[in-house]
Amino acid sequence: MVSALEIRVSRVERSRLDPRALNDLPFGTYFTDHMLEVDYHDGRWGTVEIKPYQPLLIEPSNAGIHYGQSIFEGLKAYRHADGSIVTFRPHMNAARFKRSARRLAMAEVPDELFVGSIEALVRHDQDWVPEGAEKSLYLRPFMFSTEVGLGVRPGNAYEYLLIASPA
Repeated sequence: MVSALEIRVSRVERSRLDPRALNDLPFGTYFTDHMLEVDYHDGRWGTVEIKPYQPLLIEPSNAGIHYGQSIFEGLKAYRHADGSIVTFRPHMNAARFKRSARRLAMAEVPDELFVGSIEALVRHDQDWVPEGAEKSLYLRPFMFSTEVGLGVRPGNAYEYLLIASPA
């Protein structure tokens, strides 16, 4: 499925991963080396990018901040005893993400992009998926309006991102 997506990749020069630390991390406080990002503008999705995890730069007049046009989902990737990695029902998360977008008059992320982004980032940062029962890589897809300006109306620019945190 991911092969259908055009993905631009920028790797970190040196990983922050300490495999020993994967066993004792508090939930949601430590993040993988990379994140995935794709912009939506005037009815079109841009190029999917996997790049180093980094702060976001946004305008102070961002509509996502002022009018709450922001949505998120959460799901997990698990490492099986044979070393394979699986996610639990990503298509269900994609459907919920679409429903949330519709409710807030936001662009809908196509299933291929949503599920493909999950698969791509998990594959890219697979060393971050911990081993063992009760261990997982928490995935947080989210999207917000990047429309600049004040005025109550649906935006025409959005940013879809995916970050991951060992749990």
